[in-house]
Amino acid sequence: MELIKQNSLSQIIKSLIIIFFGSIILAISAKIKIPFYPVPMTMQTFVVLLLGISFGYKIAVSTVGLYLIEGIAGIPVFSNSPERGVGLIYFTGPTMGYLVGFISACFFASFVKTKDSYFLIFLKLVLSVSTIYILGIIWLGILIGWEKPILQLGVTPFLLAEITKISLLTVLAKKLLRLREFI
Repeated sequence: MELIKQNSLSQIIKSLIIIFFGSIILAISAKIKIPFYPVPMTMQTFVVLLLGISFGYKIAVSTVGLYLIEGIAGIPVFSNSPERGVGLIYFTGPTMGYLVGFISACFFASFVKTKDSYFLIFLKLVLSVSTIYILGIIWLGILIGWEKPILQLGVTPFLLAEITKISLLTVLAKKLLRLREFI
């Protein structure tokens, strides 16, 4: 019985360490950006999907949740923060839908399995990223108005980059899935 408790405690500690360092990596990925308007293209979506694939939905969602809490609390982890503000004010700006979409994206990315074909992995990752953009567009439409060209502002500039990131993750996915064995 003691061995089970010790093993369980060890697993919890490993998970907490992964969640903590995952939120740091996600914050760093927010700072790696290529300038675009209105939302900069960053490596965040790559890391969000990577977390889901590598560690499963529990750890991935917890990591993204911690990252969002850090940002809402005023730690400058979001892209363009502190330059364009911090905390809840920044969070509720034009990028809020995309940031919330990170939760659904890592959740859906966690359903990638080793036995999946590369084509199926690619489709699952496209679905995952699509949730980010769907929620982002909904929030952008609410915030700036549906009469604005929100698809041209919030999706079109990023399609090529997303396809590239998804393609890279598709190739790496079967190797990344091995990381689940360590948690």
